[in-house]
Amino acid sequence: LDIERPTYNNLNRLINQVVSSLTASLRFDGALNVDITEFQTNLVPYPRIHFPAISYAPILSADKAFHEQLTVNEITSACFEPDNFMIKCDPRRGKYMACTLMYRGDVIPKDVNVAVGKIKTKRTIQFVDWCPTGFKCGINSQPPSVIPGGDLAEVVRAVCNISNTTAIAEAWARLNHKFDLMFAKRAFVHWYVGEGMEEAEFFEAREDLAALEQDYEEVGQDTVDAGDTESDEF
Repeated sequence: LDIERPTYNNLNRLINQVVSSLTASLRFDGALNVDITEFQTNLVPYPRIHFPAISYAPILSADKAFHEQLTVNEITSACFEPDNFMIKCDPRRGKYMACTLMYRGDVIPKDVNVAVGKIKTKRTIQFVDWCPTGFKCGINSQPPSVIPGGDLAEVVRAVCNISNTTAIAEAWARLNHKFDLMFAKRAFVHWYVGEGMEEAEFFEAREDLAALEQDYEEVGQDTVDAGDTESDEF
């Protein structure tokens, strides 16, 4: 958006667009409405693997509004780029388990099918081998609204991508590293102990996050053929 020093207002306006896209199917009609309750069913293959990564496209500044009118194919490709994700991780390093694409505005199902078909052929976008299809799409006819005088451009179409990817384990690793640095010195621990927590609870929480990292690593591994497994046993 070419903003030198972003404020919470800038961040909140971006988050507003994401939340609005998630709830658009409840408020407006569309060619292919996807209910919020369907997200969980399609995105969560295992109970512990339930942390989605969200991206949004296009993210254009108001200055570029009249210069760029992006096609369905272009915004679909853009929402798989690392810069468009709302969490700091590189999706190209992980594997997708499922994706829900929520389109808004001037979008027709035919264009969506073509765009998704092109995404499946990209080498940088990999799916786990036990869930190769992994796409659910929603289309809503209401284009996104913007705040007058805001930093986001008014566009005729947009897409919000909610995906379950193993790349989010990067965020857990980063969080664990920061926790380890502080907990090694017992920094800030006295505040929690003073409120009734026990130090053992910190160890339990850290072990749980380490197990979560391991869970994401395991679901991203390729499935071994049944025949290979049997031969290994003998």
